[in-house]
Amino acid sequence: MNKSHRTVLTSTHWGTYGIQLEGGRIAGVEPWQGDPDPSPIGQSLVGSVDGRLRVARPSVRREWLERTGTRACGRRGADPFVELEWDEALDLVAAELRRISLAHGNSAIFGGSYGWASAGRFHHAQSQLHRFLNSIGGYTASVHSYSYAAGQVILPHIIGSMDGLTGHHSTWDGIAAEGRLVVCFGGLPHRNAQVQSGGIGKHALRSALQEARKRNVRFVCISPARDDGPVDVDFEWQPLRPGTDTAVMLAMAHVLLTEGLEDRAFLERYCVGFERIKSYILGEKDGTAKTAEWAAEISGIAPDWIRDLALAMAANRTMLMVNWAIQRADDGEQPYWMAVTLAAMLGQIGLTGGGVGFGYSSTNGAGRAEMPFKWPSLPQGQNPVADFIPVARITDMLLNPGQSFNFDGRRLTYPDIRMVYWAGGNPFHHHQDLNRMVEAWQRPETIIVHEPYWTAAARHADIVLPVTTTLERDDIAFSNRDNLVVGMRKVIESVGKARNDFDILADLADRLGKRDVFTGGKTAWEWIETLYEEARERAAAHGSDMPAFPEFWEHAHFEIERTVQSSTLLSNFRNDPDKNALPTPSGRIELFSERIAGFGYEGYPGHPVWREPREWLGSPLASEFPLHLLSPQPADKLHSQYDQGSVSRAAKISGRTPLTIHRRDAEARGIRDGDVVKVFNRRGACLAGAVLTDNILPGVVQLPTGAWYDPEDPQVSGSLERHGNPNVLTPDRATSPLGQGPSCNSTLVQVALFEGAPPPVGIFEPPVILPRDGEVR
Repeated sequence: MNKSHRTVLTSTHWGTYGIQLEGGRIAGVEPWQGDPDPSPIGQSLVGSVDGRLRVARPSVRREWLERTGTRACGRRGADPFVELEWDEALDLVAAELRRISLAHGNSAIFGGSYGWASAGRFHHAQSQLHRFLNSIGGYTASVHSYSYAAGQVILPHIIGSMDGLTGHHSTWDGIAAEGRLVVCFGGLPHRNAQVQSGGIGKHALRSALQEARKRNVRFVCISPARDDGPVDVDFEWQPLRPGTDTAVMLAMAHVLLTEGLEDRAFLERYCVGFERIKSYILGEKDGTAKTAEWAAEISGIAPDWIRDLALAMAANRTMLMVNWAIQRADDGEQPYWMAVTLAAMLGQIGLTGGGVGFGYSSTNGAGRAEMPFKWPSLPQGQNPVADFIPVARITDMLLNPGQSFNFDGRRLTYPDIRMVYWAGGNPFHHHQDLNRMVEAWQRPETIIVHEPYWTAAARHADIVLPVTTTLERDDIAFSNRDNLVVGMRKVIESVGKARNDFDILADLADRLGKRDVFTGGKTAWEWIETLYEEARERAAAHGSDMPAFPEFWEHAHFEIERTVQSSTLLSNFRNDPDKNALPTPSGRIELFSERIAGFGYEGYPGHPVWREPREWLGSPLASEFPLHLLSPQPADKLHSQYDQGSVSRAAKISGRTPLTIHRRDAEARGIRDGDVVKVFNRRGACLAGAVLTDNILPGVVQLPTGAWYDPEDPQVSGSLERHGNPNVLTPDRATSPLGQGPSCNSTLVQVALFEGAPPPVGIFEPPVILPRDGEVR
């Protein structure tokens, strides 16, 4: 083969692809032939990896570089940058780390790095940065995930772990074989199942759904949008008002109780606290029975439909599937707790094809059998700093140093952050109320990011260190949900002066006298081989053979034999609840939690309850902002990755994120298909492109996340966002004092036709770069 024309295999979070090269440049992307349902997102690599939005050289915000004292003038997000050579840039970073550590302690350094930068197991930016920061004395950390933070807190209280949320789900084969009814709260959106942390070999959701439907499994999707339902199979769609799932579940429980259909034997043997929640459902204390009529007033679902479905659930092997998105809302812990309660009343937890699970279709892996061992990852070391925050409380931390707050029964205090060091993520995608965050982002003395592209995160930094992408370095990918191991060979040479995170941090560690502590005395290549051989040992211990590293690297990929084909959540517990007691205080499923009741949070009595959201279609605020905004994950990219790519750009309307709106709501506002509209509330405003449909509940609009944040005037707080980023609209408030998760799906807005010529999108133009001679280039 002509060496100028070749194909190299690599892995990403949205699939495995062959990268076609011509003359050393990326010419095309073809899905791995073993993937039955490949994602098109990979096509965005073409034209992006070596495009004009790459950060070419280390760049420093001019006003930070020219500062006097510790705080720079100017405004992050608006100022031009100056390019430096690597040695000078690293000297600046090392000096800042040393200064802040000596003056304020390492707790003044916030090590962000929340993100999905690479599917590679070694060049995982978060692991690299945290290992580095731990090697130099530690940092203030964040815990949990924006995706399911409320669930991460509540499920360990109920079932003792996060099983069924982040892994160990009941598998699709059992649902197809013995299940008869799947009830999906929040749906089973295929768009989310395109991705999986650690890489994907085979996209499996579509075929799993088709097999289940072929065996006459009935699917019911309870969600405000029909598009949240499963693809390519028949299903029943029941729209409901956002944020009311808990009320509907409570009403279904009421039907079971009044019809005598609750499984008393299961509740008595495997659960504690049922009598407490029973009293609440029947209204014995508050005087309000949680009837189907009661839930109908709240949710908009007809009471007869609620009753009929509850009866069908009791008469059939039923799996309750609850989407991750539901808990990203006010009191998002409650629907998860109530879903477990409802499943327990049905008595099918631990039975093949029945029970409950969270996040099916939220990633590709949910519902797939997992490997019987964990793949190795880069050790991060121990963090000597005790301070931490829940992941979604970044803005609160920056604005309120020294303030105390509640979290999962603890009283914590926000540290005084002087430096933010970020690698491998985009806080201007994940975080809510970006206008508030931008103001908080002005507070630290120094912000450093590692970025390949001129994203909003890079533009709001003081020092930007350009890093390589997946295609510019060797690595290895494996996922606990997948049996494909991929040797991610370097595809192209580094673009501009980009370097990988490991080499950057090793040179920083050297300047701080900690090189060997950080590197462990190994090169990047030696680490990759070490991780592979450790994986090979773990696989062998469970009866799966992997080739030696040289043979593996020669062939670039290997499908390891699966020794576990099927599993059912909590089946061992069901088989013997004494021998396999849950790691809860009682050893049982805690429908009532003495521990949570003991936290003393007002309105949280220790069992699931219906709590009226602070923003929903039933609140007084709806008279001013009558549309409920949902901000789902996008179908055309992973979070905000490759928003500049061809797949994402092709999906935009007039260059902006599509806003799905019911035809009736649009017509009442004089909006037609393809119009540019303004979406606004008291927190902010953005532009979007209207998509009219009948497949969404009237009064609800959807604006997917992922648009690179693009304010019209970055000098002005609350400036109109031109590109369609919903997080200028979403509230930056916690789900509850229990979980402190994000509540983005409790958002009310108004939508209006944008009058006149809309301002052009500007985020896909690089920022102003000033060489040392001061001339703009």
